[in-house]
Formats: sequence, structure tokens, C-alpha cells
Amino acid sequence: MTGELVEDYPQDSRGHSCLVMGIGDLGRVIHVVCSPKAEYLAVSTAYIPDTDQWSSDYRRRR
Repeated sequence: MTGELVEDYPQDSRGHSCLVMGIGDLGRVIHVVCSPKAEYLAVSTAYIPDTDQWSSDYRRRR
């Protein structure tokens, strides 16, 4: 229910979307790409970020 905006994609070809980072019950970080809609939040994808591709705090790409 909570998360932190990591990246914002206002010009996405499919409409405004963003990357949100959250922490699950077991303390595992998850990234979710989603698009806010008038009546709901559309989730495009969710994944566990790879430490080879992200900084140690998972907020910046390497």
C-alpha cells in the first residue's frame, strides 16, 4: 500500500506511467511499473530488481 516513486515516464507511448519501489513483508525490494487511470491503477509489470542493474538502494540504475 506504500511505495516510493523511483522513475516517472510522463511521455510513455502507452500513457503516463511510473516505476515505484516497495518493500514486501519479508523485507524484499520490489519494483512495479504502473499507470494511474481514472478508476484504477494499471500494473504493467512487477519484478525483483537485479543488483547488477541497480544501485545498492535500488533507486538508481547503474
